[in-house]
Amino acid sequence: MDANLQFWRTEGQSFFQRFLLWVDALDPLLLLKSSDEIRSSRFLLQNSLKTPSEPIQNDQTRQAFLLSLSSVQPDTGHITPVMCRPPAFLPISLPLVIISSVQLQGKQNFFYQFAFHTYTTLFTLLNGNHTAKAEGYSVSEKQIYLGLGAISYASFIGAFPLVFMNRYMSKNPLGQLVVKKLLHGPLLGLMSTFTVAVVRSPEFENGIEVMDRNGKVVGVSKKAGEKAVKETALSRAVLFGTTFFLPTVLMSFVERTKLAKTPRALSSVRMLLITSLLTGMLPASLSLYPQCGEIKRADLEPEIASSTEAEELFYNRGI
Repeated sequence: MDANLQFWRTEGQSFFQRFLLWVDALDPLLLLKSSDEIRSSRFLLQNSLKTPSEPIQNDQTRQAFLLSLSSVQPDTGHITPVMCRPPAFLPISLPLVIISSVQLQGKQNFFYQFAFHTYTTLFTLLNGNHTAKAEGYSVSEKQIYLGLGAISYASFIGAFPLVFMNRYMSKNPLGQLVVKKLLHGPLLGLMSTFTVAVVRSPEFENGIEVMDRNGKVVGVSKKAGEKAVKETALSRAVLFGTTFFLPTVLMSFVERTKLAKTPRALSSVRMLLITSLLTGMLPASLSLYPQCGEIKRADLEPEIASSTEAEELFYNRGI
């Protein structure tokens, strides 16, 4: 079992523990670490005599784990490209989230939603579970094609209600309320969930590796893949659904105050709300489910369940 998964299994048993770990692992300063420093941290962890069941007390070892968690793909052991590491998610996605929430007109709306879904889909692709096997072509090729289709579809669906409203309901107050206030945020959250499910579909179509407590791979399970994708998609729905929808609700109260007379102040308040919510919801959404996922033997395929006596098996959920 990879050192990252061992660490999550030991230190991330509860939501609160996972939340605190993600707050540390999402530190943007970790992006400044060089590849040599990351490799040194991995070497330190791989040669550590500490067993997975012991808590991490040494500060140097803990910092090495945080750097590994924020930079290394646990399935392959490869260093993740800088722009798609977890600490880069907030700085890159925040401007895209703010622009997507503005609800610009026509082609601009589609373009910025396309940019938003492109980045989040690429992040999902590089941080998913990489143990799935596809027949006839590599997983990366299939996921790229699926991702391009999902991005285009999600951008079109996200932009269509606003185009429809401007063309057919420009003088309908109720229609504008539904599209701008009620539909826009949940729809972007739903489309974010959709792109996760599509780009990681090979995981539940072909299965992912499941391991026992000692890290021994006991099989490739489609049911574990389905569970991993479902948990990640739900966490993404919570992240962007809340970030897009809640500011709209809160702004309806702000617009009743004196700030409503100054558009710049309203824009500043909206940006502050979105920034605060995304900053807080990112570690919270990542902490909803264990990173080292667990699945009971009884829930696995019969051929895998019969090959081991372990009651609980583990897998990499992905991000």
